Amino acid sequence: MLEFKVNKPQTGEVSDLNQQVWILQDQTIVTVPRTDSVTPVTVTVVPCKYPEYLEQGRGIPIYMGIENPEMCLSCEDIGGQPTLQLKEEEILDLYNEVAPVEPFLFYHSKDGRTSTFESVAFPGWFIASSEIRHPLFLTSDLGGKNNVNFNLSINA
Repeated sequence: MLEFKVNKPQTGEVSDLNQQVWILQDQTIVTVPRTDSVTPVTVTVVPCKYPEYLEQGRGIPIYMGIENPEMCLSCEDIGGQPTLQLKEEEILDLYNEVAPVEPFLFYHSKDGRTSTFESVAFPGWFIASSEIRHPLFLTSDLGGKNNVNFNLSINA
């Protein structure tokens, strides 16, 4: 098995197909139209160190977070509903755990230029955006009015 160590996450930004970017508003990621006056959050991405422990063929398991403040996306059951949360966690701490930290993992799948992010803890549930200034959320309703396809632009 190829052993490699990640010393820092990849960084970039995410937009949806309506040219809305992710911004941080009151400890929540919301989507707003891309303009010159909007500064998108810097997204951080690190691969899971132990993909062999997870379901194969669903995409590349990754941890996703943001910089400034350093927080990570997490999926939790709240009131019987899979819910997307932003937690104060350091992404490299999750990466360096001795086993996959499933609530913080997403299967990243690319189709052409767009990406989807499926919850590892809740298979079939995807990060989604909807209306302007609404928080990101998890949905299992694909093909409806919710957008689950994103452009992930990683900085070189």
